[in-house]
Amino acid sequence: MILEMKLLNRKVGKTIPQQSAGSLQLAIGTVVRVAAMSLAAMTLTLSPARIANANDVAQLLETGACQGCDLTGADLTGAHLIGADLRDTNLTDVQLSYANLEGADLTGASLVNTDLTGAFLTNAVLDEAVVQSVDFSEATLVYTSMNGATVSDVTLVGANVLLTPISVGGSAE
Repeated sequence: MILEMKLLNRKVGKTIPQQSAGSLQLAIGTVVRVAAMSLAAMTLTLSPARIANANDVAQLLETGACQGCDLTGADLTGAHLIGADLRDTNLTDVQLSYANLEGADLTGASLVNTDLTGAFLTNAVLDEAVVQSVDFSEATLVYTSMNGATVSDVTLVGANVLLTPISVGGSAE
């Protein structure tokens, strides 16, 4: 018995022998693979830094730990990183807007040109971190530890800063 695959056609119903159906499936599979590769190539072209550290990003999102990772250029917008271990991690040019970093340990991390707009950093630890050109607009920094951190050129517009040694001018003492 020859198996046939029916194709729907608005004008005429047609049947295709099994051998032709296999060829059709192969052709469709090839088109889908080519489209997927093209999309991947476009993504790589548009954001090479984000793709370059995909394993580190996946590790962080799956385990909540990525000590010493290089997350340069990653987009972690809105990520739930409560209690994450980000010690000695490179967070240069990372998008962390609206991320929840409550209780996260960023000791020794490098935050350069990092976007933390609207992020939640209550009880986070940024001891010995480099915090340079960071946007904390609308962020919540309550009981955030920054002992020994090097802080320069930060934006705090609309930020909720309480019991955290960061301010606009003056001293934290």
